[in-house]
Amino acid sequence: MPESLRITAAEFDQSLLALPWKVPLEQWPASTIVKLPKGISRHVVRFSELSGQIVAVKETTSAMAQREYEMLGSLQRLDVPCVRRVAVVAGRTTPDGEPLPAALVTAHLSFSMPYRALFTHALRPGTATRLVDALAVLLVRLHNVGFYWGDVSLSNTLFRRDAGAFAAYLVDAETGELHESATGDGLTDGQREHDLDLARTNIAGELMDLAASGRLEGGVDPVAVADGIVSAYRALWSAIRDQETFSVSESWRITERVRRLNELGFDIGEMSIETVADGTRVSIQPKVVDAGHHQRRLIRLTGLDVEENQARRLLNDLDEFRVRSGRTEDEEELAAHEWLTQAFEPVVRAIPFELRAKLEPAEVYHQVLEHRWHLEEKREASVPLAEVLSSYIQDVLRHRRDEATIMGPLTEGVTAPVPTSSPAPDWRDLV
Repeated sequence: MPESLRITAAEFDQSLLALPWKVPLEQWPASTIVKLPKGISRHVVRFSELSGQIVAVKETTSAMAQREYEMLGSLQRLDVPCVRRVAVVAGRTTPDGEPLPAALVTAHLSFSMPYRALFTHALRPGTATRLVDALAVLLVRLHNVGFYWGDVSLSNTLFRRDAGAFAAYLVDAETGELHESATGDGLTDGQREHDLDLARTNIAGELMDLAASGRLEGGVDPVAVADGIVSAYRALWSAIRDQETFSVSESWRITERVRRLNELGFDIGEMSIETVADGTRVSIQPKVVDAGHHQRRLIRLTGLDVEENQARRLLNDLDEFRVRSGRTEDEEELAAHEWLTQAFEPVVRAIPFELRAKLEPAEVYHQVLEHRWHLEEKREASVPLAEVLSSYIQDVLRHRRDEATIMGPLTEGVTAPVPTSSPAPDWRDLV
């Protein structure tokens, strides 16, 4: 290790030393750069390869790099969707001894995209709304654990497809502050409203920028879309945090409140229930621990780790599988294993290897189910799975861009290497 170089990492990777730390990041040679789309950043950012994984390298001050590294670690421990920290590299100098900025290294989130890479020509109204809705969910999750972002924007977020919607991940935490408290009320209303106002302003500006460059489809109102994050955020925050009062005879509403929160993807840590002196009214105040209700259930049953909407979709298909196969009386874990081996895995294995970087497996399975529904609605008859897969692969999947390491708009350098594997089984072997 060069004498001046200082590396902070939870798990040290020897290949970190092979990167050209004595060269300013904007001058790194093409042989060390991977072509990936990146959002707008006030810092120099490049993508590189590290022991088979893609990492993002951002130049900043030593203090800011260390602070963001620690903040990302805290958010990971709180199970908030964010990029995974890898290392901080400080003490960089040129061969002549000139100091260079420190670097924060984070893992690239596979199948994720900056918002500008989610459309080929122009951003459509539906896509814009879904992006804003996903960002609203992320902001609620951050505020629920006491995190003040301070720079909410589409550019500081990565998006992954999630069964027709999007899941948002925080990618820049350098302005963030974590205000943890025993009561779960780490942020004041003023801090939350300030983050919300920043989000609205930044989103409107980003969409206006797209409109000015001709990349916003006609009929999309940047201000109206940006206003959408305010209404989406407030509706979700109210659903998970508001106190509710009702008569004792309506105690079923306690169960209904829990079910509604579960449907929104949130789990209840505990619930405070109070009755008035005369026993005629009941007040409840749920304590929501985190989102991911369906994710956690699917992991427990199948081991599949997917996004929340994907998990909900797959669980619905699992329930339908139990009915179709007459396994409603079986233990849920046993039925889940049968569904995994007889329904999910055959579809995933049927995708030709050269197309597997298009979408992650859970999203492929969701889209196959949607494709089957459209075909059957059109024909008003059931369609064999083999035919559904053939149609989906040839007419839909083959025409998509790869999203594992999605290309364009491009940064400098060379393409990420594509791993090799054995060929996929022929989909025509499926029954």
